Amino acid sequence: MNSLYDKADAQAAIDRYAPTFGEAVALRVYTSRLIGADPALVLHGGGNTSVKDQFTNLLGDQVEAIFVKGSGWDLGELEPEGLPGLDLEYLRKLRILESMSDEEMVNQLRTHLFNASSPNPSVETLLHAFLPHRFVDHSHADAVLAVTNQPEGSGMADAAFGSNVIHLPYIMPGFPLAKAVADAFDAQPDARAILLHKHGLFTFSDDARESYESHIDYVDRCERYLNENTVGKTIFTTTLSKTESPESRATQVAPILRGLLSEPGDEPNTVSRRMIMDWRFTDEVMNFANSEEAKALCLQGPLTPDHVIRTKMRPLYISGLQWSDPETLQAQLADAVLRYRQDYDRYFNQQCVEKELSKTKLDSAPRVVILPEVGALCFGSSLKDARIAADITEHTLVTKALAHAAGKYEALDEADLFDMEYWSLEQAKLGKSKPRALDGQVALVTGGAGAIGIGIGDACAAAGALVVLADLDLERAQSAAELLSKKHGHGRIIGLSMDVTSEESVRRGFDSVCRQFGGVDLVVPNAGIAHVSPIEDLSADQVRRVTEVNYMGVLLTIREASRVLRAQGTGGNIVINASKNVFAPGADFGAYSASKAAAHQIGKVAAMELAEIGVRVNLINADAIFNEGDVDSGLWQTVGPDRARSRGIDIEALPEFYRDRNLLKTRISAHHVGNAVVFFASNLTPTSGATLPVDGGIASAFPR
Repeated sequence: MNSLYDKADAQAAIDRYAPTFGEAVALRVYTSRLIGADPALVLHGGGNTSVKDQFTNLLGDQVEAIFVKGSGWDLGELEPEGLPGLDLEYLRKLRILESMSDEEMVNQLRTHLFNASSPNPSVETLLHAFLPHRFVDHSHADAVLAVTNQPEGSGMADAAFGSNVIHLPYIMPGFPLAKAVADAFDAQPDARAILLHKHGLFTFSDDARESYESHIDYVDRCERYLNENTVGKTIFTTTLSKTESPESRATQVAPILRGLLSEPGDEPNTVSRRMIMDWRFTDEVMNFANSEEAKALCLQGPLTPDHVIRTKMRPLYISGLQWSDPETLQAQLADAVLRYRQDYDRYFNQQCVEKELSKTKLDSAPRVVILPEVGALCFGSSLKDARIAADITEHTLVTKALAHAAGKYEALDEADLFDMEYWSLEQAKLGKSKPRALDGQVALVTGGAGAIGIGIGDACAAAGALVVLADLDLERAQSAAELLSKKHGHGRIIGLSMDVTSEESVRRGFDSVCRQFGGVDLVVPNAGIAHVSPIEDLSADQVRRVTEVNYMGVLLTIREASRVLRAQGTGGNIVINASKNVFAPGADFGAYSASKAAAHQIGKVAAMELAEIGVRVNLINADAIFNEGDVDSGLWQTVGPDRARSRGIDIEALPEFYRDRNLLKTRISAHHVGNAVVFFASNLTPTSGATLPVDGGIASAFPR
């Protein structure tokens, strides 16, 4: 590992931040970002840094201050606002106390902030405060953990680090660790670093560059030690030959596991929490999953206790699956998940008894599933959580492999991991927000690149869903996804190629969504085309073309959705965008009206057939929608001129004509349809087989 410190970049940080926050904070931001930019050092909010400086209070007095990384901030994206400032002189006085509860420690930190609106300071703040150095850097470097997470970790660490390094056994973070580190440094004041076994590394200096580069040097020493002690060694014994693609296997198991890991609701066929999946199958992950050593290493805990809240104490490893027998495969997966849950319950109950604690048990589902021939399937209650679990898992498997090759990987015991998993200060890192109606759901919308598709996708994303915009035109689907991503966040909306008239294309589309997110919960058959012509002039080919999209496309979409929803076993919703023309057809619109009526009818049949698995099927009859923002309706661009002529009006007057004919005199928008979809998918009412008009009130189209 090499230093990334660059004088020009450091000066740029000083030029940008020093006028407002001071040079020390500016350099602290710069070197913190250098650490945070390397996932081999820290991942997703891990690690922490600090700097000691002066602060001018409201009275104009200069007071000693410490600026330390705030909870929720990622080192790689740190800004000065992410370094809350505290009264250093007061914090140092706390060291005389024999003990302090976690709650009191948080209280002391918050009541001695300079700015009451600052984020909570790191739980390691007192450790940083008790050390005398101006700059302190802390990471959970992979290479360091590969050396220390060993039965002979102390000896290996001595060989890797050399002299002038303080070694401490694992101590629970908080006040006890802060005192232990301070006492150890007092006893060895010439130390250049402090190594916390099975936790991480601290380096320090009165110079920002020196503290950072010292950190990099010690991590590099560990990397070189590991390289020297693994040369010529076979890390894994591969036991499997590739018989199927990982894609095929992942497609098969993802929706099953997603359903098994979800938490049931209070009512039958309801879910209180769904899971989102992130699948990893790099060469390193596959080598691990396909090895003889995988099972034993999976039984060992995480690299550092901080990871337990993201990945649970250990992953679920499953081998010997009967891929060719779907029923047996499902039973094997269900049994493996059940045994994992039972083992977690044992762990929880045992720790509560031994520690004489009364705790509320977290859910018992695994967050990471390791499968030979598949790789790592990682789950979270949101896409962000799933990706964090997946990133941590990738690094964990690679680091366990290194540790195994160099010696024997050994994690913390269950008692220490339990303390961290159920530590209130660690749980606070997960954050709490008000749940949205579709949080945890995956929505697939056909015809997703059109005006109505974008409106539906926008409403679903705003309600918390991950959205797949499926369209015949992949480029348009991706453009629509990019448009919505600017509003709702990168990665939460994706574009997908799907021809709803092709059985193979529809199946491929659903399979892709299963690999991307784990499955699907809300399916909106929305793709549609139209043709304007009186019946006597209609050709069979014209009717077939409209029917293929508007009816067969809906049927094929429902069929593939049913396959995935049945595998998940967590219910779900299908909401068909039919048409006002189902109940009130228009002259010269026979092919369109009849095809939409057929789609409407098949939706009602699906409602009857899918109720047994908790899937609700409902329908929306919307009137004409001409655009969504700057996106025009492809259908109305095609048929608008003919519809205007058949009504004897100019094309420009068509939107006003449709507005004026409804009772509420309102123009129907794509977002109105999206709101109706969200209503059905929210399960606010036990409704299936219903038709909801979204037309401003057209008496002839009233459901009857």
